Parts: sequence; structure tokens; C-alpha cells
Amino acid sequence: MPLYTFVLAFVFCIYNGYLQSRYLSQYAVYADDWVTDPRFLVGFCLWLIGMLINIHSDHILRNLRKPGETGYKIPRGGFFEYVTAANYFGEVVEWCGYSLASWSLQGGAFALFTFCILCTRAQQHHQLSLT
Repeated sequence: MPLYTFVLAFVFCIYNGYLQSRYLSQYAVYADDWVTDPRFLVGFCLWLIGMLINIHSDHILRNLRKPGETGYKIPRGGFFEYVTAANYFGEVVEWCGYSLASWSLQGGAFALFTFCILCTRAQQHHQLSLT
């Protein structure tokens, strides 16, 4: 990975973390019964499902090759049976759930940017799998 890409991703994560935490800790006002609101409940469930997909997909990717093995391999199992980049899909679902649960502009913007960035990367991975 080029250093430039790493630095941009790092800065994005730091800035996003600041925006999310600043909003939630300083500006967000939720009703006392927010945790029973359908937006929060559905958002939380989406976040949890996305996290589980992401963790399972990462597990499949980490165990894709045996020690010392090199070369490209197509992952199988889990959501890889439905999409090329199941780990990216899980992350997008995760952050869409967070956006819904937080019901904030910041959460929505992060979900949108995550979708745009990971969709592009997933398309690149898909092109690799076709060659």
C-alpha cells in the first residue's frame, strides 16, 4: 500500500472519529426512550449483522492461504457466495446501521463515504477475480 494512501486513510479515520464522538458527546440530544425507538433498534440490528458479516469474512480471508502459499485465491463461504468483497459489504451494512441508530448527519455522511470508497475497492477486487 502506498504511503500516501495510508496517510489519507489515517487522516480520514481520525477526523471521522472526532466528528462522530464530538457530535455524540456534545451535541446529540436523544429522548429518554431513544433505545426503544424503531430507528435505533433497526439500526443497532443492522450494525450487529454487519459487524458479524465483517468479522466472519475477515476470518475467511485470513485463512485463505496456507503458510508459505502465494498467489491469488477466490474466497468461498459466508457472504463471499453472494458478493465479491463480503468484508466490505459487512462494513457498509455496519455503518448504515450506525447511521440509522445515531440518526445524525455525521453518521449518514460516514455511511455514504464508506459506501463510495468500499464500492470502488470492491469493483477493483471483482475485476481481479475475473482475470
